[in-house]
Amino acid sequence: QVQLVESGGGLVQPGGSLKLSCVVSGRIFSIDTMAWYRQPPGKQRELVAATFRSGTPTIIDSMKGRFTVSRDNAKNTVYLQMNSLKPEDTAVYYCYADVVLDVTMRTRNYWGQGTQVTVSS
Repeated sequence: QVQLVESGGGLVQPGGSLKLSCVVSGRIFSIDTMAWYRQPPGKQRELVAATFRSGTPTIIDSMKGRFTVSRDNAKNTVYLQMNSLKPEDTAVYYCYADVVLDVTMRTRNYWGQGTQVTVSS
């Protein structure tokens, strides 16, 4: 069984920073895409950033320059560094992973339980 566990959320003042982490554990052969989504109050879930087993990570344009995504393949972990946070960044942040389960390359996608980020003075 595969689990995704996020951490690092919390309450921060405008202009502050937070770093989210997501660890993928369980019976994993490898992990392809690892991504962060967020769901602001009353809105739909949206993509924030994505990383791939190789290649350049992607950050949504509105967050470029403030957010940085990275991953540690050895630790099956993806990070989201968020700087210059704004009240509109308030949301539940979810981790997502495309997990390759075995040598046959059978793949399933998984979601974390979410971590709350609140930006408020």
